[in-house]
Amino acid sequence: MKPFNLFLLGMLLPFSATFAQKAQLQLVTDQVPSPVCMAVPGDGSNRQFVLQKEGKVWVIRNGKLLPEPFIDVSSEMVKINPAYDERGLLGMAFHPQFARNGKFYLYYSAPAADRGRGRNHKSVISEFRVAKPGDNTADPSTRRLVIEFDQPESNHNGGDIIFGPDGYLYIASGDGGGGGDRHGSTGNGQDLGSLLGKILRIDVNGNPYKVPADNPFVKTSGAKKEIWAYGLRNPWRISFDKSTKKLWTGDVGQNKYEEVDIITKGGNYGWRIMEGYHEFNVPAGADKSKLIAPVHEYDHDDGISITGGYVYRGKAVPALQGRYVFGDYNGKTWTLAQKGNKWERSDLVFANKPDGNVQLLSWGQDEAGELYMLVTIPHANGVKSGVYKLVK
Repeated sequence: MKPFNLFLLGMLLPFSATFAQKAQLQLVTDQVPSPVCMAVPGDGSNRQFVLQKEGKVWVIRNGKLLPEPFIDVSSEMVKINPAYDERGLLGMAFHPQFARNGKFYLYYSAPAADRGRGRNHKSVISEFRVAKPGDNTADPSTRRLVIEFDQPESNHNGGDIIFGPDGYLYIASGDGGGGGDRHGSTGNGQDLGSLLGKILRIDVNGNPYKVPADNPFVKTSGAKKEIWAYGLRNPWRISFDKSTKKLWTGDVGQNKYEEVDIITKGGNYGWRIMEGYHEFNVPAGADKSKLIAPVHEYDHDDGISITGGYVYRGKAVPALQGRYVFGDYNGKTWTLAQKGNKWERSDLVFANKPDGNVQLLSWGQDEAGELYMLVTIPHANGVKSGVYKLVK
């Protein structure tokens, strides 16, 4: 991606599309409350694992929800408000050799050892194992701590974890919460001495982990060696394109702008200096020329909080092939397609979208590259939840 300057910024700014992409939604299950993440094991078992924010993981096998949870880690977590809380069980990833070693990883919010003094809770990534990779239940007692770090506020946890094509674990961390990243003199996002506001990259095959030798700040004095990229506010869902291997994220904005980024090694994505393409809190003498611009932004006339998705590489909806599919918490959905040096945004329209105020929590992708929407829908008697598959 290119750094900020007026000429390149003009080339990168998206232009309005004159058409919409269309698809249908097929309900898979409405029995998982607060579905915030989907992960797949990569073992050919046709299973999707859906995370309930309150601490349980559920298994969908051959399109059917199994009656018992795969694992329940709620006893390890902070107590959260089911109605609205950015903490919880937020991410899951299966080891690239899961079919052989049965290892998987969960990202969740746990009580801080010493709450107060700038500690609301801590983000924890733990490893667990199943007795046999085909098992549909896992034992919480197999837990091994991989990494943890304090969170000063209850919000902006990031929370996604995914293994890259290189076999390393990528971790999305938010800036620590509050508003405006008022942490330290420059904000956590710009502080290479903090793990917050970053994409991290670690090797889980260590004790408790190893830092890959080619991480970009391994030799930078004062920098956290786990950092892969920085300058992010709250990356809510990261994904690798199955074809190009590019790493995408939707980064939640402050008051005005949401953005889509393609993450590169050592990149600085601007927060809190920039919000989207726009200045936010620019320190005196700041050099903006090295900041990497988003490939797309939208303002709060369109949305309120971005939900990053996936580049579609499935077969069920040919019109979406190669497009980045994403949306907003307010239920709006779009696609991005590259046209030369510009990015074209199109509406993604579902003729059978559920009635009500759909809240888009996350997207999922199965082993075949097909996509899923994970939503909640408030109504008079409570909140409905749904996991929907995108079909033609």
